[in-house]
Amino acid sequence: MGPIEELHIQFEEDLGKATSLDQLKTVRDRWLSREQGIVTAGMKKLRELPKEERPSFGQAMNQLRELVESRLEATRAVFQAAEESAGRKRTDVTRPSFPYPMGAHHPIRQLQQEIEEIFVNLGFTVLDIPEAETDYYNFEALNMPRNHPARDAQDTFYFDDNLLLRTHCSPVQVHGMECMQPPIRVVHTGRVYRRDSFDATHSPMFNQIDLLVVDEGITMGDLKGMLAAFLTRMFHRDIRMRLRPGFFPFVEPGAEVDIGCIFCQGIGCRICKQSGWIEILGAGMVHPKVLRMSGVDDSRYTGFAWGMGIDRVAILKYGVDDIRLFFENDLRFLNQF
Repeated sequence: MGPIEELHIQFEEDLGKATSLDQLKTVRDRWLSREQGIVTAGMKKLRELPKEERPSFGQAMNQLRELVESRLEATRAVFQAAEESAGRKRTDVTRPSFPYPMGAHHPIRQLQQEIEEIFVNLGFTVLDIPEAETDYYNFEALNMPRNHPARDAQDTFYFDDNLLLRTHCSPVQVHGMECMQPPIRVVHTGRVYRRDSFDATHSPMFNQIDLLVVDEGITMGDLKGMLAAFLTRMFHRDIRMRLRPGFFPFVEPGAEVDIGCIFCQGIGCRICKQSGWIEILGAGMVHPKVLRMSGVDDSRYTGFAWGMGIDRVAILKYGVDDIRLFFENDLRFLNQF
């Protein structure tokens, strides 16, 4: 029996002793390791043989290497299939899963979706408009003169002389009238940006809702009725409401809208500053100049618009006294919603 046959028998003995993938790896390293493998050591002996014996010996060693590799691979496949089968048998599919918490929408986003759903049910179209607006849509088309304080760089984030981060969602009025013909009922919710300090009641980035209704014969009575319907659905109860005269360049007449304090039921508390009322939004009839600039016949159509801070509603709806809690990503706070 030659040395190659002896190595073949020795390999089969080693392979037969392996009963797992780990033991099989040990056998592979012993025989095929580049530095100390048995096959590698045998190939190194090639240069010690006479020239006439080298071809046959080299061929036999290559055949042995191929045999070892094929036998190792076949055995590895058998062991791996057995382990996978055993693993499937050990898996208890009735066992409860690990208690990983599910993600959820941010409370402001939840409220935003709720508001949009209310207005969709009232027959409105949710309009998507850009957060980076031009001066025309954010100011000029809304009847805000060049000397208006809101257009000052100390209150608005400008990219250049024409492009800026919108300071309110009221541009939905102009976009709505440009892309639709009366009757128009559009609403938009989204982020707005102002150079405000970051404290318990203010933020340089916050969320707003603005809506527009344009049709023949629209009056302040329609505005008040829409407000009452929205507030009842928003707070899930009847809400006292009052309108006070207010000024906004893009509406005439304009109104500040207050609701009865939901914390003290109008008796007077710290939140409402003992008045029993909380200011919640601004509203009014669309200014005729805004209608004309957007291509709507102001002699035939009238409309109303109003805007409101979603974050302010969240404070009232959830009983939160610090707006910063919505931006700090504290899971102890967010998990309550």
